[in-house]
Amino acid sequence: MQEDTDAPVPGEAQVKTQRWSVSLVWIVPVVALLIGASLVVRNWMQEGPVISITFKTGQGLEAHKTQVKYRNVVIGEVTAVELAADKKSVSAKVQLNKEAESFATRDSVFWVVRPRIGAGGVSGVDTLFSGNFIGADAGQSGERAKTFTGLESPPAITYGEQGKSFHLHARDLGSLDIGSPVYFRKIPVGQVVSYALDPQGKGVDIGIFVLAPNDAFVTQDTRFWNASGVDVAFGADGIKVNTQSLSSILIGGVAFGLPERSTVDQPAAEKASFELFADEQSALAPPDGLAQYFRLRFDESLRGLKPGAPVEFMGMEVGKVLSVQLDFDIKTRTFPVIVDAVLFPQRIGPAHQKMIDELKHVPSNQEATSRLLANFVEHGLRAQPRTGNLLTGQLYISLDFYPDAAKVDFDPSLRPFRLPTIPGSLDKLQDEVQKVIDKINKLPLESIASNLNGNLVEMRKGLKHFNDQTLPGVQATLDDLRKTLQSANTTLDEGSPQREQVSQTLRELERMSRSLRELSDYLSRHPESLLRGRPQNAESTNLQPRSSN
Repeated sequence: MQEDTDAPVPGEAQVKTQRWSVSLVWIVPVVALLIGASLVVRNWMQEGPVISITFKTGQGLEAHKTQVKYRNVVIGEVTAVELAADKKSVSAKVQLNKEAESFATRDSVFWVVRPRIGAGGVSGVDTLFSGNFIGADAGQSGERAKTFTGLESPPAITYGEQGKSFHLHARDLGSLDIGSPVYFRKIPVGQVVSYALDPQGKGVDIGIFVLAPNDAFVTQDTRFWNASGVDVAFGADGIKVNTQSLSSILIGGVAFGLPERSTVDQPAAEKASFELFADEQSALAPPDGLAQYFRLRFDESLRGLKPGAPVEFMGMEVGKVLSVQLDFDIKTRTFPVIVDAVLFPQRIGPAHQKMIDELKHVPSNQEATSRLLANFVEHGLRAQPRTGNLLTGQLYISLDFYPDAAKVDFDPSLRPFRLPTIPGSLDKLQDEVQKVIDKINKLPLESIASNLNGNLVEMRKGLKHFNDQTLPGVQATLDDLRKTLQSANTTLDEGSPQREQVSQTLRELERMSRSLRELSDYLSRHPESLLRGRPQNAESTNLQPRSSN
């Protein structure tokens, strides 16, 4: 019974073998499948976003070769380069790394790094050996994006540099370019980052970036000026040459500073707007204030007066000439010169403020200016062209008081104001010279010359008679007298006082005789000395007797 019970039932052993028996051949494929699946999942989890960047040209872009770099670290790769549907651009597909997900934001920027020569210097030289790559800079926005428009040139400010951006407005760009330096006290503290025409096309808007902490020096009263090239000024103290640096001469630059008496130290806000002046002098000059326009009429030639020439009031520059035009006067049939000028009364400083305080009761500035001008014209205020440079002949307009000037009628209601004028200083000088010439022409020069010639003839005759007759007679008399004295000297006793006196007289006669001979010789050589006298450089020994020792 027991043996029968323990004996296996037929077919039971086969069932257990089919349930638990697995072939070792299937272990390897299963393990390989699990490893492959894990790698796929891992790669999928580590894969970054795919973005599309549009460029104008595909130069330097190659699929699976061109890399995307940030701070020279690879963060992605170009997987495909395709031509856009409109055939005006190319689209580069970029696979970013997982750690570069922050670059797929709305304000991120991309550009192709290639060798460039610009205002900021030479960049991208290393790409000559490694090939072009796409530079990237992450934005601050949290909004995701998949399509971007690539920049055609690298941005001036990258990698989140700290500082402030400001806007400048100028009449033209000059020699500035993106990358041109910004100077403060001749030290570069920033650079030009953009420029564009203003909406009306009447000027240029320039964007600059000043690095921290130097951006704190830009206050609400800061003045900016174009520091490009060399500033040469001619003044009473000579020639002045001023420049920021050698690079500013070559690539231009912008400088800024504060007026001397500025009390504003509040830092300017981000993206504040300023005017860009042409030079340092005009930038740091006192504020111009309200402009006043004038019209001047001159009945003379104003050659050398050009638009932009200064207008001075008692030696101080208070304005400039706007235009110089010819007019025609039907009554006098002449061509007067009409000069339009603009004046800034605030430039005269404290005097302007005192005049304003005196006219506080006047309702408007125009009426106050009219009253002041009427009073000034009554006391002799006139405009006069003057020579500013004798070498170039340039003219300027001078406003000054001439109490002796003729009275004129002044209409304060006309606009622009009509100021009376007087002839230029050069014309006055010409008139004075002409008067002198006229007086000289009235002199009887011919008769004076004839009388003078006759006097010279008579003088020559007298001189000849003096040389031929008078001097020989005097010389003969002196010789006879000398012989007589010599005879007397021999008859007198030696050592007697009479003999000593005779000897002294003989010596005097010899000196006189020698002087007469020298006078005769000198007059023979210089007969004009009878009219002009003896010249100062003539030797005194020629005309005076020599002392004998």
